[in-house]
Amino acid sequence: MSKQRITTITLMVALITGATLAQDKAGKGGGRGPAVPGMALSSPDFQDGGIIPDKFTQVVQNAPSPKLEWTNVPMGTVSFVLIFHDPDNAMQRMPEDTLHWMVFNIPGTARGLDGGQPATAQLPDGTIQAKNVRGGVGYMGPGNQAINPYHHYTFELRWTSSCPWARTPRALRS
Repeated sequence: MSKQRITTITLMVALITGATLAQDKAGKGGGRGPAVPGMALSSPDFQDGGIIPDKFTQVVQNAPSPKLEWTNVPMGTVSFVLIFHDPDNAMQRMPEDTLHWMVFNIPGTARGLDGGQPATAQLPDGTIQAKNVRGGVGYMGPGNQAINPYHHYTFELRWTSSCPWARTPRALRS
């Protein structure tokens, strides 16, 4: 083996070893600064864990979506995906929950969604709203009938550093 090849291999091993040692090992330090708070999602329209006001439910025909805000966005975020669903409601004794709203391709620079989003597949900033469980595009408010117990409606916000999905409103939830 040539001297140049051995030097190159030795340099690569040294770089890999250095990068590995510099990584945070289960929160024990290792060259990183203090931990930053995780991303947080909230709404000024209702309290976390509280009851969603009727204004945003199926009590009102064509209920508006609530205003949503998020903070502590990770560096390198390219886009967001928002899912609003009812995990308590397994329809027809199937394992799926009820999808009330799915929004994706939200720009990584966004720090929220205004309330009352239009029921259109694509918003002016490129954000895409998929079809909900009833086949309509956009937000579908909670619709649990009064005779049933309360359900746990969940807003989930995910971030991504790439856009692996197709840019189409016909996207299905997998």
